[in-house]
Amino acid sequence: MSIETKSGTRRPRTPARARDVALSAVRGLALALVSLPGAVICFCLTTVSVALVPIGVGIVTTPWVLTGVRAFADRRRLLAAEWGGVRIPRVYRPLPEDANPWARTFGMLRDPATWRDIGWLPVDMTAGFVTALVAFALPLYPLEGLAIGAGLWRVLPDGYWYGFVRVTGQTSALYAAGLGAVLLLAALRLTPLVLRAHFRLTRAVLGSGQGELAERVRVLTETRRDAVDTSAAELRRIERDLHDGAQARLVAVGMDLGTIEALLEKDPAKARELLARTRQSSADALTELRDLVRGIHPPVLAERGLGDAVRSLALRLPVTVEVEVDLPGRAEAPVESAAYFAVSEILTNAVKHSGADRIWIDVHHEEGRLRVSVTDNGKGGALIGAGSGLAGVERRLGTFDGVLAVGSPAGGPTMVTMEIPCALS
Repeated sequence: MSIETKSGTRRPRTPARARDVALSAVRGLALALVSLPGAVICFCLTTVSVALVPIGVGIVTTPWVLTGVRAFADRRRLLAAEWGGVRIPRVYRPLPEDANPWARTFGMLRDPATWRDIGWLPVDMTAGFVTALVAFALPLYPLEGLAIGAGLWRVLPDGYWYGFVRVTGQTSALYAAGLGAVLLLAALRLTPLVLRAHFRLTRAVLGSGQGELAERVRVLTETRRDAVDTSAAELRRIERDLHDGAQARLVAVGMDLGTIEALLEKDPAKARELLARTRQSSADALTELRDLVRGIHPPVLAERGLGDAVRSLALRLPVTVEVEVDLPGRAEAPVESAAYFAVSEILTNAVKHSGADRIWIDVHHEEGRLRVSVTDNGKGGALIGAGSGLAGVERRLGTFDGVLAVGSPAGGPTMVTMEIPCALS
């Protein structure tokens, strides 16, 4: 196990405009290659599966298909935040973990977010595909004009049209090059905007159609219920750990001390033996109490903040971990605690299930949000609500209006990103 840490001021992202345009073009091509086939496959499978619900087959297939559609939409939400700075909230209604196929099918079909996903698929395979492709084509088409002016016109058919310029010789080729230069200047400005427009279109369709106030009330009601349930479960866990652990050991210590008192005169050797065992029992009880306190609120988190607490978590992992922290201050204690235990759960999942041998953790604060990203090079396939513990993390973050995004294609890598609105002191 090894850990690499980085801290300090984050290097400002000030790439040249040309690099930004090239990156937007590549991302546009990637989106175009994914939007059309991915949306078509998801839409066809969803249509067929829902149509088979009346005869019973769809009861079995629909939850799996809709889970795949949600994963496809979640991936776009993640890319929208990463590539376009466009935040698309994930507002699916929770389903009981022990729900049978019938309850899962109709629970998902009653969720308005499910129908927004289904309605988004045709938009993504048409307008989404076109906007992504335009972002890729915008900076390439001007290069053709420049190449024509540089001599490519000689191998083109006579009367080749570039835009509104008909290329018949060197002079018209230079006109084409001039047009290409003008288009290139326009592309430097428009390409990132077109890519952002693609994500804004996605948000317009995937975003909640309810009124803002109604949606806010619904989210607050659910997060309050989750917070109450989580607190009650945590209290029961603490009570159980105290009763079965430290309390039982302390009771045994008291009984041993009574026995020692009775044996001091009759059998000093046996008394010394019991005294040694009692000392060990008291040490074990103290260790359990410390572990219990650490599980409630780790001392390193209270004393040194989230950055050092995450580094402490990473030190205990059996894989190579790289931690990058840039926090110019500290968030409120409840926010730090929520982020810490969320990271702990995600790291536990990564070590247990992903098969990763390297993990990257990035913790920073920007635009009024605490943002934590955990990336591993494992086998992928992680889903929220798939028994991985991520649903619990999402509920924990929801209490603070936080969001969780998971990108985990088959074969990896897995990237889990969480954001919590907060201010640093």
